[in-house]
Amino acid sequence: MTTVTALTTLALLALAGCGTDTGRGSDGAAEAGSEVATDLPLTDVRWSIESLSVDGKKTAAPAGASVEIDSKGKASAQTGCNSIGAQVTIDGDTITVGEKQTTLIGCPDELAAFEKALGGAFSGKLKAKVEDKKLTLTGADGDSIDLSAEKPAPLVGTPWAVTGLLSGGTTSSLPKDKKGETGKATLTFAKDGTVSGNLGCNTFSAPAKTTDTTITFGPVKATRKLCPEPGMSLERELLKVLKGKVTYEVHHRGLTLKTADGEGLSAGAGTPAK
Repeated sequence: MTTVTALTTLALLALAGCGTDTGRGSDGAAEAGSEVATDLPLTDVRWSIESLSVDGKKTAAPAGASVEIDSKGKASAQTGCNSIGAQVTIDGDTITVGEKQTTLIGCPDELAAFEKALGGAFSGKLKAKVEDKKLTLTGADGDSIDLSAEKPAPLVGTPWAVTGLLSGGTTSSLPKDKKGETGKATLTFAKDGTVSGNLGCNTFSAPAKTTDTTITFGPVKATRKLCPEPGMSLERELLKVLKGKVTYEVHHRGLTLKTADGEGLSAGAGTPAK
């Protein structure tokens, strides 16, 4: 039996939405443990959470919900809102959920409700079954979570939807209006060395010279509409990032951009552009 620092992709989601914090690290991930020893091909794969079945009722997962466990036992999960980590024990095809950690970003009501339901299903001992790039986790009461292996997304040609803002190593949620709605922003890098999209209010385009680790943005050209909040606030934050040279990282279907002073953004992949 091998104890690993695995990301309890799921039950933790409930903690994320409800604001429970055991607080270890800004990214919510547990510390690396010993190398994983299991015959199941679970590690070094980003698993997209597809659905949750509780008491015979199946609920689709929100966009961006995923989990990943590396070969050293360090795991992390993304819900489209919070990052979560936990201690689990893997014995053959049995996963036992232990200590949990989560970030504390406020989530929309619909996501918080899903996380709460998921928290009830992901507890105790779970049976893991991997078949044809699909993963199923099933509890003793028959509740289950269905996941599928994600295909990595390329930087160029993928529409990236902005999901969070970075500052000094901390991720925060996007600005919200009085109803709790967040701004929506997208960016797509093209083969001709440009980037275009929506800043949350105005559409924009700019030169974008890329290397393996950096992107150098040229002057941004944007429309000049005045928009209600949170569009304008989000636009101001993004314009701070899309300026000069930044570092970037694409990890499976997630993108992060960071400036030299620690400001940045996180984004999730959509459908590849044609």
